[in-house]
Amino acid sequence: MKKTLVLAFVFLSACASGNEVNIDNQMESPRKALENALSVHEGNVVYIDFWASWCVPCIKSFPWMNKIQQKYKEQGFTVVSINLDADKTKADQFLQDNPASFAVIYDNKGTIAKHFAIEAMPTSMIVNREGKITYRHSGFFTGKIQKYEEEIQQLLNSSTMTNSKQ
Repeated sequence: MKKTLVLAFVFLSACASGNEVNIDNQMESPRKALENALSVHEGNVVYIDFWASWCVPCIKSFPWMNKIQQKYKEQGFTVVSINLDADKTKADQFLQDNPASFAVIYDNKGTIAKHFAIEAMPTSMIVNREGKITYRHSGFFTGKIQKYEEEIQQLLNSSTMTNSKQ
């Protein structure tokens, strides 16, 4: 079932805040941080990644997400990650060992994760330029990197074609 980001915005706006988020050194609730990140990248293809410090596959996914962020950003692509550690110091240590060149939102109470029914770490969703979740993956598998990139390229290309017809 595809959900749109419009529904996510409605849900996230209705969520109670109370969690602190560190994104671009500003403290705000996770829902507000996600809303802001998505509004800044409205019209882009967005790769949303849920992760935790204890997640072994996340260690492998971070270098790849840094790479695709750099590779496709000029085409209207961005990565937004959401950390689910209850203890922010563990997330901070993970980020020291595995730097991120993309936005990191801290959702220590799992508010956003609950909305999207996240059951595995990492879980990713690829959102097209129209704001619809088009692909969703549980886990990160190096053997599927080509498939992940093909999905991103398809959305970048089809969205570009759609936008150029308008």
